[in-house]
Amino acid sequence: MKKFTCFLIALAMVMSLAACGGSSNGGSSTGGSTTPAASGGSTATEPAPDGSTEAAAGAFKIGGTGPLTGGAAIYGNAAKNGAQIAVDEINAAGGIQFDLRYEDDTHDAEKAVNAYNALKDWGMQISLGSVTSKPCEATSTETYADRIFALTPSASSTAVIEGKDNQFQMCFTDPNQGTASAQYIAEQNLGTKIAIIWKNDDVYSKGIHDTFIDEANARGMAVVSDTTFADGNDTDFSVQLSDAQKNGADLVFLPMYYQPASLIFAQANAMGYAPKWFGVDGMDGILTMEGFDPALAEGVMLLTPFNADATDAKTANFVQKYQDAFGEIPNQFAADGYDCVYAYAQALQAAGATPDMTAEQLNDLMIAQFTSMTFDGITGTSMTWDASGAVSKSPKGMIIQNGAYVGMD
Repeated sequence: MKKFTCFLIALAMVMSLAACGGSSNGGSSTGGSTTPAASGGSTATEPAPDGSTEAAAGAFKIGGTGPLTGGAAIYGNAAKNGAQIAVDEINAAGGIQFDLRYEDDTHDAEKAVNAYNALKDWGMQISLGSVTSKPCEATSTETYADRIFALTPSASSTAVIEGKDNQFQMCFTDPNQGTASAQYIAEQNLGTKIAIIWKNDDVYSKGIHDTFIDEANARGMAVVSDTTFADGNDTDFSVQLSDAQKNGADLVFLPMYYQPASLIFAQANAMGYAPKWFGVDGMDGILTMEGFDPALAEGVMLLTPFNADATDAKTANFVQKYQDAFGEIPNQFAADGYDCVYAYAQALQAAGATPDMTAEQLNDLMIAQFTSMTFDGITGTSMTWDASGAVSKSPKGMIIQNGAYVGMD
């Protein structure tokens, strides 16, 4: 651990970031932005025909799929960008080298498998899985069968890791989020009458909802309204909001992504209903949603493992670099992507892995390392993983104030 801490301190400034380019299957991809120089130690950049850059021979090929276009693109691009910053830093340090490539899956399971196959054809040795849960459930089946180790930054469904010894998560699982949210609301006395609005055809939302209900019942919390909606075509939440309001709910729990939440906030405001709002990590990204008025999210609370306002050197350095490169504050998905790459660097270094090893050889080494190591990142300290692939780390309470996330703890 001391070795890796020194490794972090020695990191150089971010080098050029990769541009987004076309891929053979119609998706977008990005290559790692630095290339080791022939003389060793230092690095050099070799531009590809599409303007992206890739590390030369001697780098570990790391790939992932995510929604780089479409309605969930905020998540995919954040994870990709965070991972790219980590790759740039690590490559610039002159030790372990990475060649990073992301493929666009548009938050679609079938397209995710096609994107995964493109990465496999490219020669991917270790994987970042997929960014969102349903696509990752599909690609995790492939990485498990192919014996390619995968560490997803943000696919939180338990089905991603269940029965697969080489599939790991940097994010909390859905059940953990539901339990932790109910505990936090109860312990902080945030509401006396709770309403829940959730999406019944989404494994992410349902998983969180079910464990929230279990924990709320165990704690004697008063859940006075429990309503749902289905596919993304549902844009009218008047029935759900009216039920919460008529039953006197003073806090509404929203286990969902930010897109439907943005509509709920706007419609509640229009009907004069102003309860406390409590969300989960899928809410992260709402402040940068195109066309959304951030004032509607004022006071929204959520649990997340990442606080962009933290003052420790590692977080401050990452946030500054992300802002400089992309013009916005990084969300949790970006931070998890960043941590995934650094966790890989630690594991590969500790295992004595070399880039000429096969994916299957690296798979066995990574299983051994991730089930025994402790990792300090920007989304948590003293992180560990059990044999199931689930991570153990502590969530942080956040609240949106004046258009920014502010720590509550």
